[in-house]
Amino acid sequence: MNPGRHRIVSLIPSATEIVAALGHSESLVGRSHECDFPNSVRSLPICSEARIEVSASSIEIDRQVKASLANALSIYRVYADVIAELQPTMILTQSLCDVCAVSLQDVESVLCEFVGSRPRLVSLSPMSLSDVWADIQRVADALGDPESGHRLVKSLQQRLSNLTMKVAGQPPPTVACIEWLEPLMSAGNWVPELIEIAGGRPLLSTSGRHSPWLAWDDLLQADPDKIVVMPCGFDLPRLKQELSALINHPLWPTLRAVEHGEVFLTDGNQFFNRPGPRLVESTEIIAEILFPKVVPGKNEHRGWERLGCEG
Repeated sequence: MNPGRHRIVSLIPSATEIVAALGHSESLVGRSHECDFPNSVRSLPICSEARIEVSASSIEIDRQVKASLANALSIYRVYADVIAELQPTMILTQSLCDVCAVSLQDVESVLCEFVGSRPRLVSLSPMSLSDVWADIQRVADALGDPESGHRLVKSLQQRLSNLTMKVAGQPPPTVACIEWLEPLMSAGNWVPELIEIAGGRPLLSTSGRHSPWLAWDDLLQADPDKIVVMPCGFDLPRLKQELSALINHPLWPTLRAVEHGEVFLTDGNQFFNRPGPRLVESTEIIAEILFPKVVPGKNEHRGWERLGCEG
């Protein structure tokens, strides 16, 4: 298999990570502004940008996003001229969420401007772990290397199976995962599955369904044993900057998880919100949080931290 015969522009970080995990990094010729793993892709030409101010506060980002969507405006700009110059044979994008990454509609608009040969468009739309496995295989098939997809999926599934066996027999704590801070949003899609695989009982969201907005009263009524904070697009330092939206709310101190010091901060940018191979590491992070005496904390301070005295 000669990876050089493909020229891939990936406009979604999870797809970039899938291509790399399949062993086809050399085929990548362009990336989105958010694609940053593995490190080797950082040198590739950037083919998109956000139209909103991503350094704004949680509530301001939410306002900008809702205003853009209400006016039927895309949240991202795709650099058609850069993509045309790269002459890709394949473009990877997604149709899951217009907020999380460049959308299928954005890319289709760009392709209308192309003259001559059109690159193959591969769109991913995962809502559950089974969809993630299917997307990995879809990319492998598009690369003409289906066996790499079979191997990768089998390896990832085996790691999850091993993790489930490790935590078997442990009492399952209830877990609430917060995907956005202001307004509150609970993590849905594949995240409840990750919680269950790691030995917990997810609350306030449903596997295979979009992340729902969350009322503070609902969070208080659920009163989970543990709270895991994983805002989409926020790494640990950025999350700590935004914590006031949580810890200054009058109901926050009344939550059992807060009282018992069972609130955890995670890197929601690199983990959890990228439906690719590193969802396995995301599940391992959850298991470390839920059962620290059973699962060694190899990802602590890299992928997660316990909320300290400031909470």
